[in-house]
Amino acid sequence: MATLASPPDREASDEFRPTHWSERLPPEAFDHLPGDDGPPLVGHTFNLLRDPNGLLAEMQARFGPVFWLRAFGQRSVQLIGPEANELVLFDRDKIFSSTQGWGFILDQLFPRGLMLLDFDHHRVDRRALSIAFKPEPMRHYAAALDRGIAHAVANWEGPRRFYPAIKALTLDTAADSFLGLPLGPEADRINRAFIDMVQAAVAPIRRPLPFTQMRKGVQGRAYIVDYFTRETERRRKGEGLGQDMFSQFANATREDGSLLPVDEVVDHMSFLMMAAHDTITSSATTLVWLLARHPEWQERLRAEILAVTGGPDAKGAPRGVTYDDLGKLELTEMAFKEALRFMPPVPELPRRALRSFTFAGQRIPAGAGVSLAVHLTHHDPAIWPEPEKFDPLRFTPDAVRARHKYAWVPFGGGAHMCLGLHFAYMQVKILMAQLLQRYRIEVAEGYAPEWQAWPIPKPKDGLQVEFVKLPSA
Repeated sequence: MATLASPPDREASDEFRPTHWSERLPPEAFDHLPGDDGPPLVGHTFNLLRDPNGLLAEMQARFGPVFWLRAFGQRSVQLIGPEANELVLFDRDKIFSSTQGWGFILDQLFPRGLMLLDFDHHRVDRRALSIAFKPEPMRHYAAALDRGIAHAVANWEGPRRFYPAIKALTLDTAADSFLGLPLGPEADRINRAFIDMVQAAVAPIRRPLPFTQMRKGVQGRAYIVDYFTRETERRRKGEGLGQDMFSQFANATREDGSLLPVDEVVDHMSFLMMAAHDTITSSATTLVWLLARHPEWQERLRAEILAVTGGPDAKGAPRGVTYDDLGKLELTEMAFKEALRFMPPVPELPRRALRSFTFAGQRIPAGAGVSLAVHLTHHDPAIWPEPEKFDPLRFTPDAVRARHKYAWVPFGGGAHMCLGLHFAYMQVKILMAQLLQRYRIEVAEGYAPEWQAWPIPKPKDGLQVEFVKLPSA
């Protein structure tokens, strides 16, 4: 499919060259584009927080694949569709800043995380951090995850609110595979800090004033920074050093052989813990909900898992999956990919245009905030027939080849493709192997939880499911 973008407008790019996310274009810079300011004073802020997917779908129907809206006190541009995803994420001409795009949302909470770095700085740090995702560390994580998940879910029989249960489990397993130590009494404090930081990311009040969510988020960050600083310094002294991800990060070196500065290790670890903890929690919850609604797919995944593991051991206990088994769980991976399509854990991907460019016949000025509406592309019926239907077979190799490469982007794309995507696949496959060998997952007939869409999707009631023990378990 031909791209709808043109190279940067070099002449216009000289008019405004943003160097920080806080620099804003005047509202009239967007007047030549289709768009809508929304209600007086607040704009679309509260509509966006309440129902972002509904609002953006309504505006796309009115204006097409390019439009602006006003929210959080400023105008920004929405781009929709696979071609938009390819233009922005592949970023052949280095037009788009991730640092400035995410800055408004995350700068006070997760600064200098890998996703927030641009160009050469991003490339150098990504290469240094990639050591944590090499085969040997991944084997260690797989064993730790299988051990921790098996221990936790063995006692899940009966009714349960799945979201808080998997959130607690994900934090516990992160303590083992990410940090290489039990969190102990600090677990609740760390979990609370991350919750406050994530919620503050979309708080309408952007200053850490007393009694505001942003104040809670900033205080949470202060606690996390202190904890990870102490741990980084401890690992560099050789104390508690192991195969865990934190040990790998603490001793990662750049191309010149120098260690990453301690504060940068802390920021990378803080961001990765948030990303792995909250996005996997969200996507695993979506998958469990969809499997409970579609027991026929639950049975198909269970059959694949039993074929790979060989069924229960001599004592009747479910067998885990090894690192080498993961590639054999093809249908399980397709079901997870379909859950990520259905409910992408990061429904919007923001950037900042450093130079003017043209897309779909519209010139977007340098300095404009640009956001990709991932959820809308994932539910486009022209790409995904019957988009509200759960169908893992959308991800057979032939079906994937027939689609635009950027029609499915739950992990981003291009240079900023999620560094931990294989870890996410691994964790969810191990979770499914442990759950589906033990239980049939059920929900009440007609049950349809209401979902909070931002900042990371989650069911408002925690997702009420029942784990029914299988006769063979």
